[in-house]
Amino acid sequence: MPDDELLTVADVMARLKLGRSTVYDLIRSRRLPSITIGRCRRIPARALNDYITNEMEAAA
Repeated sequence: MPDDELLTVADVMARLKLGRSTVYDLIRSRRLPSITIGRCRRIPARALNDYITNEMEAAA
């Protein structure tokens, strides 16, 4: 996945196997950075990769 790709909430839900409210909770708590374009919420692929890396490091 290219680092400059913008993912939808549904994309993130599918990749993390999480529900919509959990993904929005991560965004709301600023653990998963996102941007708003018009009325659409987008998560940079790099932000998702960073989130996964941080969670893996915290679990180790």
